[in-house]
Amino acid sequence: MQTRAAVLTQFESDFYVGPMQLADPDPGQLVVRTTAAPFCSTDWMGWRAMRRKQPPVVLGHTAVGVVEHVGSAVTGFAPGDRVVVAGTPECGECFYCGIGRPDQCSVLMDGSDPVVATLPDGRDVRAAGRVGAYAERMLVQAIQVHHLPDSLPDDVACLLGCGVSTAIGAVFTIGEVQPGQSVAVVGLGHLGLWAVQAARLAGAGRIIGIDGHPRRRELAVSMGATDTVDSGSTDPVTAVQQLTEGRGADVVIEAAGPAIATRQAVMMARRAGTIVLAGVAHSATEVDLPQLQLTVHGKRILGCQNGQISPHADMPRFIALLESGELDPSPFVTRTYALDEIDTVVRRSLALDDITGVLTP
Repeated sequence: MQTRAAVLTQFESDFYVGPMQLADPDPGQLVVRTTAAPFCSTDWMGWRAMRRKQPPVVLGHTAVGVVEHVGSAVTGFAPGDRVVVAGTPECGECFYCGIGRPDQCSVLMDGSDPVVATLPDGRDVRAAGRVGAYAERMLVQAIQVHHLPDSLPDDVACLLGCGVSTAIGAVFTIGEVQPGQSVAVVGLGHLGLWAVQAARLAGAGRIIGIDGHPRRRELAVSMGATDTVDSGSTDPVTAVQQLTEGRGADVVIEAAGPAIATRQAVMMARRAGTIVLAGVAHSATEVDLPQLQLTVHGKRILGCQNGQISPHADMPRFIALLESGELDPSPFVTRTYALDEIDTVVRRSLALDDITGVLTP
């Protein structure tokens, strides 16, 4: 089957946008026609060779679409079904799924990006995150596909598989935020702003949004932040301590990525507080932390891959939160773009002009 895609053929260069030959689906795979896919900071990091991607590769690790073809071993899906393709599969068979940690599913973590197509010149094309969303069609495994109601428009529903799931999981599943607690969110991009909303849903008493970008601080307030800190002009650690009676925040969600943000997140949490690390800069980034913070101060420092959620169990809950209006997606989609505009999307994301750009192939 031939399809059209935006393919990264060389790092930090314009994408090839044109035809490629999709591979024949295996028995456990689906072909999904893409209707909307968000552009995430993860993707421009892949574009800049920061995420161990191997060109030629189709970026984009979550999307919404319509099932066109169902492999012979796939059950529960049929052509015409509207679905969300999530960036994290849940095989249900590996060690990690067996211990209730599908965020570490071996299908994703122990394998490389699969080859899903070939270019006209014969080169193999990989799918980033086993999705490859910036294409008119995706070849994906059924274990990462979820039914989607008609009530959510495409540009909203496509946010489910990355920012929504990661942020809600960071606040509820990992951070275990309790009513009345103080929550600091470091970085107010796509992920951080969802975390602000999740903290509000959890009943946090004080929600502190930290970012150097004034418009993003304004958005955080509109979504439930009680306080904001300009990290470009103020030491955020000192500011958070001042806002929390000198102790530091009960829970800190780090959603920025740079090593300095990770260090600040650890430092601004109170003793015996919880730090949830969701941001990643370069895949080789290392973080320097004071030993005292890790030992005597009793802080819990926890990683956050896709919010440590169980996609099959949790996705219906996230859909219900969007349907009910308890989560407001309206500020997130800055613009929608055609596939041919992907070079513009990359540069606007890098310049922080978009909260989320959505490609609609």
